[in-house]
Amino acid sequence: MFSETIELRGHIIDSLILPKVLDQILTHGANFKIAEIKIGKKRADQSFARIEVSAESSEALDELVLRLRQHGAEVAKSADAQLAKAPTDGVFPPDFYVTTNQQTFVRFGGKDIEVRPAMMDSAIAVDRKKRTARAVKFFDVSKGDEIVVGHEGIRVVPVQRSTSGTDLFQFINTTIDADEPKSAIIRELGHELQRARATKAKIAIVAGPAIVRTGAGQYLVRLIESRYVDRLFAGNAFAVYDVERALFGTSLGVNPDLAFARGGHENHLRAVNTIREAGGIAAAVRKKVLNHGIMHACVRHKVDIVLTGTIRDEGPIPGVTIVLTGTIRDEGPIPGVTTDALEAQKVMRVKLADVTHVLLLAAFQHSLAVASMLAPTVKTVCVDIDPSAVERAVEHQPLQSIGLVTDVEPFLRELAECIAESEAKPGDRKKQ
Repeated sequence: MFSETIELRGHIIDSLILPKVLDQILTHGANFKIAEIKIGKKRADQSFARIEVSAESSEALDELVLRLRQHGAEVAKSADAQLAKAPTDGVFPPDFYVTTNQQTFVRFGGKDIEVRPAMMDSAIAVDRKKRTARAVKFFDVSKGDEIVVGHEGIRVVPVQRSTSGTDLFQFINTTIDADEPKSAIIRELGHELQRARATKAKIAIVAGPAIVRTGAGQYLVRLIESRYVDRLFAGNAFAVYDVERALFGTSLGVNPDLAFARGGHENHLRAVNTIREAGGIAAAVRKKVLNHGIMHACVRHKVDIVLTGTIRDEGPIPGVTIVLTGTIRDEGPIPGVTTDALEAQKVMRVKLADVTHVLLLAAFQHSLAVASMLAPTVKTVCVDIDPSAVERAVEHQPLQSIGLVTDVEPFLRELAECIAESEAKPGDRKKQ
């Protein structure tokens, strides 16, 4: 048997870190012996555990310790991280360390260096001269870059449950099913967003086409106008549906208020053509061609927008990455558009770097993409009618997320109304 001693520190009991570590050991057919454990006597006290882990082979032990490190375990003996050079551009050396989105440190020259940014599914590149460590994707690595391999010298600090017991996200920490009441949670979420706005924290929305198609766009516009949205991430279809609804009253030829809408699918293409003729969405707003809707509100209130998607044969805002920082960047085949997927990913990471709250609203693919880029401290709410979509979107934020299985229209309507009621003056509240 081969053995290694690991240590756990912090709120390892109430954050379920200790049970997760022991479960990982048993799941991988290994054994453990708790050599020492100290449990905090008060709520704010931290705990400590020293555990001897043993496995049948050194390879199995190394793989297990690597997994345990991702839950915050530290090997008792300190050692510097092992480095190997990238063999060529875009290729990591064998046995490279794969990162999580948890805060991570690399031991180099006897000192811990924080890996920035905290980014999952990446490798770690170390610059000896600058004494820095950064998370890199395949397209970011160049031949000769020194990459961390193995698991020695790595320290992960997982997010731990708050000891105050007043944090909505850590108190709920679950998915609310379709048949469960949601009003109290939505009301508390409204208060959370108000506190975020008061402290000038950044709030991002990941929006799916269902927001427009169900008629919920008007409630998102209210949130934008009340300064509760700093960033908007969406797909190509979302922008086109919103523009079509603003210009013709339909989205993909359907009006949620009418049983039969004139124009049908033609309206979809005519909306795209109108924006092309105007020179882009921002230009359409300036020229008063686009006078309402979500895109209009974003331009008027200087909300940063990142739109990504795939090119469609009929040519709707192809590509699509539109980046707004007050105005749309003019590049790509249509004004404001770039079709470079890697560039879009880089822009998304930059725009998410300072975000503190994210609402993932009926946008499964975009929700997964954004969730994988979030720091573990970002508070996340996912709303979708599909339970599996909700579960997958919030799994990366185990102590900072709330999942609501429901249609996006009643969620946005109730959230907008709760915030408006809370902000109303006493006299206005009586009239309501």
